[in-house]
Amino acid sequence: MKRSEKNDFVTNLRDEFKNSSSIIVTHYSSLSVKETDEVRKAMRENGAKFKVVKNRLTKLALANTKYETISDLFNGPTAIAYSSDPIAPAKIIVEFGKKFKNLNILGGYYEGEKIDEEKIRFLASLLSLDEIRGKLVGLFLTPAQKIASVLQAPAGQLVRLLNSRSKE
Repeated sequence: MKRSEKNDFVTNLRDEFKNSSSIIVTHYSSLSVKETDEVRKAMRENGAKFKVVKNRLTKLALANTKYETISDLFNGPTAIAYSSDPIAPAKIIVEFGKKFKNLNILGGYYEGEKIDEEKIRFLASLLSLDEIRGKLVGLFLTPAQKIASVLQAPAGQLVRLLNSRSKE
């Protein structure tokens, strides 16, 4: 990479970190290109990103930001998962960590603090924002459906009564 490309990479990564509510750092050694692409695809589908990074450049992007506390995690072959949804990257990394034994969770950042693998697994067990929204919509629609069925019941009974009387 040329110096200008490196500067652009650091700037872009820093901007992406600012828009993220969680960052998860992993070791990805011995993952094939196909497996890495599979993780990336799952991340994209859930509004998250998975990126193999250069440690030195990533540490520069983290410098003088609130994420600086996780810079010690960047040793060896590292990749990061991040998103504005704090749950999505955790769910996907934990899921693929079970599938690919070479994808190891090192730690990350969430809500102003450095987190370990245990906390990332806890985040993965929570409902994502989309799942919460779906449940809320379901809760709001349920009373309307019940009201509609209650209002339709007497009319249906009246129609059946009239139908049976007309056959007599």
